Amino acid sequence: MTLAARWHRLTAPLVPDAARREAAFQELAAAYQAPTRHYHTLQHIENLLNRVAAADLQDPVVVQLAVWFHDAVYNALKSDNEARSAAQALAFLQDSTLEPARQQRVAFLIGRTADHTQPQPPADADLLHFLDADLSILGAPEADYWAYARHVRQEYRRVPDLLYRPGRRKVLAKMLDAPVLYHTPALRTELDAAARRNLAAEIAAWDRGGL
Repeated sequence: MTLAARWHRLTAPLVPDAARREAAFQELAAAYQAPTRHYHTLQHIENLLNRVAAADLQDPVVVQLAVWFHDAVYNALKSDNEARSAAQALAFLQDSTLEPARQQRVAFLIGRTADHTQPQPPADADLLHFLDADLSILGAPEADYWAYARHVRQEYRRVPDLLYRPGRRKVLAKMLDAPVLYHTPALRTELDAAARRNLAAEIAAWDRGGL
């Protein structure tokens, strides 16, 4: 099924106006296909949708909406991307049939992606599945991980190595030092060891001077 078809299947029960749904899809597609995007693309969205589809979720509609919108706004030089992405989701949902509490839940999930190392509510299974899916790239096979690392560097291409290297290293070290990287048992078993190897390898690469 195409991403467009998946979008309309998800949103048709919430927003009966097909033209409005299509306009929102085109806006999201344009954002994720912007020339400044190299990792945070439609492929990233498709990967997350596939991950959460395989999870046992309490509210899959809310989680899928969070996936679609969580990187709708992505400016590598800004710190309010998650808040603005959540606001875009709420703007789309404001006239929908989705209950207000569930609309706010979409925004909450998006907001939690701002810092994956912050403590998470241990009983919030949907949130944990969503966050783990978002970090699944860290445990990818080595070649895929290095492609991801280089794509992220491209998204920060306006930042010189002198500034990017210590910033990226700090982010990587914070994740590597986190006692819990993946919250769900399945992804912890599948990805944790590989993710920590990949993180350590990228840190070592930056310590040697670059990717």
